[in-house]
Amino acid sequence: MGFERYLASVLIVIMLSFITSSQGYKFYVGGRDGWVVSPSENYNHWAERNRFQVNDTLFFKYKKGSDSVLLVTREDYFSCNTKNPIQSLTEGDSLFTFDRSGPFFFITGNADNCKKGQKLIVVVMAVRHKPQQQPPSPSPSSAVTTAPVSPPTLPIPETNPPVESPKSSEAPSHDAVEPAPPEHRSGSFKLVCSTWLVLGFGIWVSMALGIENVVCFWC
Repeated sequence: MGFERYLASVLIVIMLSFITSSQGYKFYVGGRDGWVVSPSENYNHWAERNRFQVNDTLFFKYKKGSDSVLLVTREDYFSCNTKNPIQSLTEGDSLFTFDRSGPFFFITGNADNCKKGQKLIVVVMAVRHKPQQQPPSPSPSSAVTTAPVSPPTLPIPETNPPVESPKSSEAPSHDAVEPAPPEHRSGSFKLVCSTWLVLGFGIWVSMALGIENVVCFWC
């Protein structure tokens, strides 16, 4: 029985939270002061501290017949024009529910009090829709690509280049030692022979002259 009661209480809390979230939240404008000329906190400062969403409700607390709440355009808000309201709330303790996102401009029905600061700007947040899940795009690795098949190439046998025989006309290297030129002995040999011939010829002439003198001496 204890578990059943606990389960029932949990379901009730969930249902209440669901109903509250679908109906929106109720904001008390001005807090304890209500909708007055000089609140303890400026109305726009109060609105900046809060977050407003679609289906939220504003509660304006005032005495019926002594004041009113006007929903006006932006231009009428800054000029405190009370003659052309979009919507007028005069029943006292009025409720206003946001049916869209965007800015809302409220002023009092008394133009003098509006110029003294009895007015309010509320910006309602946009409704966030859950993004639709899209099927994941195929990754590049999963995509099958077919490439054109080229015919197989046969290996080309390697041929050794012909070995060139050394040319005889090539100049010898600088490291080779050139043979010394042969000595010219034929000239000196001829000179020696000529000298001996002259000397022998002189000796023969001397001898010939000597013999002739000897013959003449005996004559």
